[in-house]
Amino acid sequence: MTAEATWGAAPGPLAGEAADGGRPLRIALLTYKGNPFCGGQGVYVRHLSRELARLGHRVEVIGAQPYPVLDQEDGLPGEVSLTRLPSLDLYRQPDPFRTPKREEYRDWVDALEVATMWTGGFPEPLTFSLRARRHLAARRGEFDVVHDNQTLGYGLLGLERLGFPLVTTVHHPITVDRRLDLAAAEGWRRRASVRRWYGFTRMQKRVARRLPTVLTVSGSSRREITEDLGVRPERIHVVPIGADTRLFSPDPAVPEIPGRIVTTSSADVPLKGLVHLVEALAKVRTEHPEAHLVVVGKRPEKGPVAEAMERYGLGGAVEFVKGISDRELANLVRGAQIACVPSLYEGFSLPAAEAMATGTPLVATTGGAIPEVAGPDGRTCLAVEPADAGALAAALGRLLGDAELRARLGAAGRERVLRRFTWEQAARGTVEHYRAAVEARGPAATALH
Repeated sequence: MTAEATWGAAPGPLAGEAADGGRPLRIALLTYKGNPFCGGQGVYVRHLSRELARLGHRVEVIGAQPYPVLDQEDGLPGEVSLTRLPSLDLYRQPDPFRTPKREEYRDWVDALEVATMWTGGFPEPLTFSLRARRHLAARRGEFDVVHDNQTLGYGLLGLERLGFPLVTTVHHPITVDRRLDLAAAEGWRRRASVRRWYGFTRMQKRVARRLPTVLTVSGSSRREITEDLGVRPERIHVVPIGADTRLFSPDPAVPEIPGRIVTTSSADVPLKGLVHLVEALAKVRTEHPEAHLVVVGKRPEKGPVAEAMERYGLGGAVEFVKGISDRELANLVRGAQIACVPSLYEGFSLPAAEAMATGTPLVATTGGAIPEVAGPDGRTCLAVEPADAGALAAALGRLLGDAELRARLGAAGRERVLRRFTWEQAARGTVEHYRAAVEARGPAATALH
């Protein structure tokens, strides 16, 4: 197994001073699934790494397939680079759950990856952590701190003994996804399959309890991490993430499309609540026939969402888009009359923050941390209970029929994001915990520099 650096060299000492007044740091940012088009973890890595470089730090993202997409900007005080740490990429399209050819196997970790997949489990958190540990062990002294992006694999235990202070981000416990998927599973075979797929959560619980510093993105996630993973509250620190407010901003030149509702659904899973939004749309169209939904995500060919669209005859009123650029996404949200987050649970909700940053009025559920982002009902959004299609329909219909309310909520929502949820604020808060982790090692840490 070899790691491939796509740009940049091994991080050497940095001169000068970072934006927070301290010494610039050399940061290894680990992510087992880093593509920003595959979910929030990739978005986190992309924007956090860029903002850390803007503050003057050197960030080396070490990731597996689908590889992270990073922002390379000229003139940054610091640096961002990518090192590819390849897996067997067993879930790649168009051949998911593939069996590798014999010549693809490199070592016992590859064999473990395939064996876990063959038995119905999800191997990537464990196998990536083992590869990352081996990679870091060969690079002692090259990083000031290692930041794990929710891998929570056994390979990360004991990194401090190799000279690496460790900080871990847990966006929300995957046990929440497991619980909701089990509740939606029909039949004992399906429930058994869900339990096996989420078998890695047992490892994540064990690892999380032994981590020195855990960052999370909301108070709701902090409570879930304590309750589900058993991490002591004093070791969990909330650092909210945010929107790219330079990109996601109001633009009067983008025309508003009457009746357009936009939502993001990165996966057709119960957690995202898309089926309830589709049901709500059917109700809304009885009074607002121009109402239609644009979903940023892949169109499901079967399952509850596909069945609901067919049942209510919504084939022409629901459009799915994927593979669009960031600017296209921003314009799509700007052109909508309403943005909606129908999730049953979110650890933060980047789509809510991004929609609010454009000045588009938001309808959102109260699932998980969404209220922490969206703010009070009637002031910065319209809030409804999760899994309530009737309440969603009422809120959507109310906004479609009230231009003044849309304008007021949109302006208040953007102001809330600018005050609380930007990536620069997230990076500065994260650096505080990097420095605390380095200082906690005392002489052992300073001896490395």
